[in-house]
Amino acid sequence: MSIIQVKGGGGTTAVDRTSFVGTRIPPEIQGMIKHLAKLDKVTFTKILKVVVGAILGSEISPQSLKSIIKDNITEEVFAFLYCGIDKLVKQAMKIPSTSLKQEYFIQDLQELQIPAEFHEDLVSCVFGSMRSQLDQHLVSARPRLPSLDHLDWRVDVTISTGVLNRVLVRGVTMDMTLSDGSIKSFEMTVSKFQDLRFQVASVLSEMEKLEKRSILKIKD
Repeated sequence: MSIIQVKGGGGTTAVDRTSFVGTRIPPEIQGMIKHLAKLDKVTFTKILKVVVGAILGSEISPQSLKSIIKDNITEEVFAFLYCGIDKLVKQAMKIPSTSLKQEYFIQDLQELQIPAEFHEDLVSCVFGSMRSQLDQHLVSARPRLPSLDHLDWRVDVTISTGVLNRVLVRGVTMDMTLSDGSIKSFEMTVSKFQDLRFQVASVLSEMEKLEKRSILKIKD
């Protein structure tokens, strides 16, 4: 948790601000920090490039790893550094660049005890020209459920069963076509279908009310 000093007409006020990594430091970043003190800038830059390449979908070649892993850095240390840098970059990317300011980002890096010589590379990664490209790949790589592409419904009438000769019970059958091509079907009673219609109409009505509020309108 960082404390920002905000100056105004009434003096200076302390405001709490949560670090971009969250209220608790992820274990991947904690495991990386102790190894950064013995790491040189050239090696850090190489690992950061490997991390960025992996986010963009590039495969990690054995040659790139051999150029990083030397006598002063073992495979175990490389694993700690790679996982930590990867987690740090992705945590920063979760926050829109319009919300995360560079000065706050650097302040958070200082509180995480990230050596100052590595700040420039991290700032360039998070706020540089490749930010939009990294955002696109991170969004596309997120696990997600298939979305609804099409919805069909019909009313079926059960005329009779094995027990009763005359039933005449109405039911609604829903067929949902999802974005992955699968079709999911389920049935409900007419009363449940009417309840579904009412709930959907209520949600749409509340959305219209919210859109009419001036606080949600975009002004030039």
